[in-house]
Amino acid sequence: MSEAPTDTAARFDARHFLKSVSESPGVYRMLDESANVLYVGKAKRLKARLSSYFRGALNTKTQALVARIRDIQVTITRSETEALLLEQTLIKELRPPYNVLLRDDKSYPYVFVTDRHAYPALEFKRARQKRQDGRYLGPYPSATAVRESLALMQKIFRIRNCEDSVFAHRDRPCLQYQIKRCSAPCVGYISQAEYQRDIDHAVMCLDGRSEQVTKQLTLAMEQAAQTLDFEEAARLRDQIQQLRRMQEKQFVDNADGDADIFALAEQPGGLCISVLTIRQGRMLGARHHQPENGLDLGIGELLGEFVSQFYLGQSNEIPQEVIVSHPLTDIDLLQSALGERAGRKVRIASQVRGHRAQWRGLAVTNAEQHLATQLANRSQLSRRFESLRAALDMPQPPARLECFDISHSQGEATVASCVVFDQDGPVKSDYRRFNIEGVAAGDDYAAMRQALTRRFKRLQRGEGKLPDILIVDGGKGQLNMAREVIAELEVTGVALIGVAKGVTRKAGLETLFIETVDRELDLDTSSPALHLLQHIRDEAHRFAITGHRQRRDKQRRTSSLQDIPGVGPKRRRELLRFFGGLQGVRKATRDDLARVPGINEQMATTIHQALHG
Repeated sequence: MSEAPTDTAARFDARHFLKSVSESPGVYRMLDESANVLYVGKAKRLKARLSSYFRGALNTKTQALVARIRDIQVTITRSETEALLLEQTLIKELRPPYNVLLRDDKSYPYVFVTDRHAYPALEFKRARQKRQDGRYLGPYPSATAVRESLALMQKIFRIRNCEDSVFAHRDRPCLQYQIKRCSAPCVGYISQAEYQRDIDHAVMCLDGRSEQVTKQLTLAMEQAAQTLDFEEAARLRDQIQQLRRMQEKQFVDNADGDADIFALAEQPGGLCISVLTIRQGRMLGARHHQPENGLDLGIGELLGEFVSQFYLGQSNEIPQEVIVSHPLTDIDLLQSALGERAGRKVRIASQVRGHRAQWRGLAVTNAEQHLATQLANRSQLSRRFESLRAALDMPQPPARLECFDISHSQGEATVASCVVFDQDGPVKSDYRRFNIEGVAAGDDYAAMRQALTRRFKRLQRGEGKLPDILIVDGGKGQLNMAREVIAELEVTGVALIGVAKGVTRKAGLETLFIETVDRELDLDTSSPALHLLQHIRDEAHRFAITGHRQRRDKQRRTSSLQDIPGVGPKRRRELLRFFGGLQGVRKATRDDLARVPGINEQMATTIHQALHG
């Protein structure tokens, strides 16, 4: 067992790293040549944030940071709020030199509300003061967290943020009123009672009682609609929708629970096991390992061996619960051994629900993302292309590969995919999908003929580049069809490879046909050339399935709640009340929908699929 290696010999290759970075929210750690953490940051979109470090004008300190980077590790979260919580945890634990560090952990910031003003503001306070003329809310983990909370309350409830001296001398509304961030109490545009109601609602939200506020606003919205005050009803509806977004469940900071989550991701040429650490309900981070599977063990056996070494072969703390992405072999034996080592009962589970299922999903996502980043490494790709050149006895490595695959459900919504790889990895801008029309349902050969014909006719017209190698997934029949198309269109200079799954349909046991069905290529399961062909084949398969599902779901999709089976008048009314309208229902996640009275998890999934495919 070994932790994922870091390349310390060369400068960090940002361009290749950024090609495989996720668009999801998360936390990133920048490491130097000794694998020491230089900086910890959070991002709403990891790819966009990390890209900003390697383009455009940077200040002197940021340039110094970037010059020292030799590796970047990312941990994906479900929301930006989760990323903020994890960022603060890692900063406090690691104390990176380029982060702003609190010198005194006792100096946490607060929100203060005075009771000596007719129209109080929500104030930022660095520390509690002895005076007792108001209420302190907090403490918060950082000044950023306080300011973000205050900005949100100002946006939802239009609370003033000006100083008392400015407030006392206004004779007309300021710009904050014009942009709907203040109700202008300074010039009497709102009564004292109404403003105090908004302050009370804001304090309740900051105090964790936002659900109670939402119910009050929902009743007020319905009353306004009944009295035909539609402008007020619309304003309250907007407040409800903003509050619902704020109430999104956070899975990085649950109430309790100690657990380690082990997730295994595997692709041709590599595997990754990510370990997510949860203590007292808070995610402390993820570590990635890339063990060798020298005996070609099954996933359950390999993961069980890793968990055993992680705890019994090292001095790692054993939590109350171990969650794994795949069922383990000999789980009872391992569970007993861990319990004996820990001196208490230890539970190992792969089938979990609720927030534990969310932890498990996060671990799987992180393992897949880290593995994709490692496989996109330039040195790894160069080795694979060179291995393919040697296997095909070519004078030089191929510059461009294209792979085609077909996907459908019993002949419905047939889609062909074309994915492109060059020596830098996937060229996603050149990916293409073809909606297949006019062929018999389930006729994969005719579908392949149509896709290849359309593709190579476009190439003949100068639309795109001709590949050095054309790969078709499906074996002898698909290879013969590709040969016929190329011969009919008189295409030259393109080598053909057919990839057929073996009898067992296991990765590594594929049969490769070169140019004709009579010429087989036998590659060892550890061959980088085989890993490259498997990688592009799997990518073509994924791209085809995604396109097929989108096309199928678009045909089946309904856009009205009344067309969804099981959603009657009562459930429609509850959904619209809970989210403040159909637009709020459309924006809701499955977990949000399941929180509506009368909507269970199964019905939430049905509604979400009907609205989003």
